[in-house]
Amino acid sequence: MFTGLIEATATIDTVQVHDTGSRLRIATPIGAELTAGDSIAVNGVCLTATYTDAAGFGVDVSPETVRVTTLGGMAAGRVVNLERPLRADARLGGHFVLGHVDGVGHVRSFRMDGACYWLEVDAPPELAKYFIHKGSIAVDGISLTIARLDGLLLGVQIVPFTWKHTALAYAKPGDMVNLEADVLGKYVARLIDGRAHPGGGAGT
Repeated sequence: MFTGLIEATATIDTVQVHDTGSRLRIATPIGAELTAGDSIAVNGVCLTATYTDAAGFGVDVSPETVRVTTLGGMAAGRVVNLERPLRADARLGGHFVLGHVDGVGHVRSFRMDGACYWLEVDAPPELAKYFIHKGSIAVDGISLTIARLDGLLLGVQIVPFTWKHTALAYAKPGDMVNLEADVLGKYVARLIDGRAHPGGGAGT
């Protein structure tokens, strides 16, 4: 489990594409603090470190993860957000983020708004029922609050600290971003769907 509070940004060092997904090497000093088998969120996607060293770590990206996240389109030199899992004795500063991406959105606009920034993202239709005004959303792993909701258009305010310390500093219109809806909202939606369609089964 994660919080959506990004620890660091890092650069993708190499990308190896193969028939069963891809393999990424990420250059970061955090590599020295990881061990093989540790979980780490990369742009909001929970992955497992396959090896680590003082200069970075490697991860394997499965075909399903390639299909449903932005990681399949990553290239060397791309800056990504990193977060290690929440410790049991730590404060929860953002919101509950699982690292299980629900869909990919597209940046419609990213502009300055006074001392802050305003980010607008077009979300996929299947996620609409999970969004509420002032609710939580993880964008590339960053815990944010939905400040504007117009159909499938999400608007979030980015404070200068977040812009400076995350990969959003490189965002531009047309970019794809990973979206994870608030897990509490997903459980509520599931409960309501179950009451509306009793006996529908786990696969509906």
